[in-house]
Amino acid sequence: MRSRSRADKFEDRRRELADAALLTLAELGYARTSLRTIADNTEFSHGLLHYYFADKIDLITYCVQRYKDACVQRYEGFVAEARTPAELAAACGNGLAATLADAPLMHRLWYDLRAQSLYEEAFRDDVAEIDGRLQDMIWRLVRGYAQLSGAEPTCSPSAAYAMFDGLFQQALQRYVAGSGTALDELRDNCRDLLPRLFV
Repeated sequence: MRSRSRADKFEDRRRELADAALLTLAELGYARTSLRTIADNTEFSHGLLHYYFADKIDLITYCVQRYKDACVQRYEGFVAEARTPAELAAACGNGLAATLADAPLMHRLWYDLRAQSLYEEAFRDDVAEIDGRLQDMIWRLVRGYAQLSGAEPTCSPSAAYAMFDGLFQQALQRYVAGSGTALDELRDNCRDLLPRLFV
């Protein structure tokens, strides 16, 4: 069996540190978090965090990328088994609602990071990359619906993503504010939106 390289071990350590930092980042957000704050809330020293991450921007983007990658994989698992357009639309709504309920603070951190990218150039490439992966995820869903229904979508990939993302962000805002209906509304709105994207 091949011994693990130094690069593999370095990456393993970055993942371990990022996972430990996620709770603090998700709870406090970008503006109120520093590497020292994270060190104070984990078992790791400030120096160790600084060895593996250049600064808090490096750490936050790494954390959010890891989490969003996991979300994409999980969400695609929700919709992979649908056999009819109606089943796929239902899986779409159920999957997005479950993803929101699973970790609302992590999604809040993502929107915080995306807003910061309007001001912090250092975030822009990473935010664009994550946005691109999320858009691709939604477009695969739309194309899957097209194959099941025999219809063609009436919108572009970016427009489809903007609509689903808008519903998700609004639901997140209501959910974080304590709404008891936010998840049901997201589930229903996404289920109803998907067929409306087709002729």
